[in-house]
Amino acid sequence: MTYVITEPCIGTKDQSCVEVCPVDCIYDGGEHFMINPEECIDCGACEPECPVEAIYPEDEVPEDMQQYVTKAQEFFGLT
Repeated sequence: MTYVITEPCIGTKDQSCVEVCPVDCIYDGGEHFMINPEECIDCGACEPECPVEAIYPEDEVPEDMQQYVTKAQEFFGLT
């Protein structure tokens, strides 16, 4: 499993999550940050650091934000 950054990050892009990631798996995806699912070690360090609560474990992404799971996979060429 991995973590997913969702819609609340758009327009915010606070770098707190990037700074705490021990494996540097968070990348600038343009309008928001994205977590590379192949590099994420599921440590959860990023989730509490997000000031807009945009980060979820993949299996807890709200139904109305599921497209961000696919968006991250496509961004990293995993589809």
